[in-house]
Amino acid sequence: MYSGSMWRGIAVALLAAAPAGPAAAQPASPGAAPLEDVVRAVETAYGRLGDLRAEFTQTSFNKSLNQTIPAQGTVYLKKGGKLRWEYSEPSKQEIVSDGKTIWVYTPSLNQVNVGHAPEALSGPAGSFLAGLGKLREHFTVRFLNPASPRDADGNVGLDLTPRQPLPTLTRLVLALDPKTWEIRRAIVSDQFENTVTMRFTKMAVNPGLPDALFTFVAPKGVATVPMR
Repeated sequence: MYSGSMWRGIAVALLAAAPAGPAAAQPASPGAAPLEDVVRAVETAYGRLGDLRAEFTQTSFNKSLNQTIPAQGTVYLKKGGKLRWEYSEPSKQEIVSDGKTIWVYTPSLNQVNVGHAPEALSGPAGSFLAGLGKLREHFTVRFLNPASPRDADGNVGLDLTPRQPLPTLTRLVLALDPKTWEIRRAIVSDQFENTVTMRFTKMAVNPGLPDALFTFVAPKGVATVPMR
């Protein structure tokens, strides 16, 4: 699963993964609430979010190859650029970062790629946990469908454009539960119109994840390969 393009796209993976916790203030009627009320509720929820755990299913579409690749697993995130993606399908792989170093372990290759974590992982433009806590500061925000803010599942759809776009992130579409503001679905687009769609279940918000979860010790006999 690992490739050079995946390494450059780690920030995209982080952006697509963090559900929010309960908001302190919610609009009285989320389906018809003004955009500013929704933004305020999301910012309140994410401002209180320190870490999370969730199961995910992922579909990556490569436009130039007209190829779709499904995947699934478990994700752990913590403020400060800490992340752990454990892929179980289509093959096992772990992507781990403590915010300074990033490890990509591929058991089938018996190797771990190691490099410096990209700045985007800890910065507000690349860290979902920080970026959505200051939504208006980092994104231009609109309803995905202004005439009908809720989708068929009752979720509020937001269309976000980063104020400082990255090659790996030019657009982010979110479907949020209007009661808890947890993200049910996220679609990330890059400059080549490739997309990553992720859906989240079994979320645990602020479970108190230990920092040790975000470091990686290679099993005996595993080759260490520097990232380039």
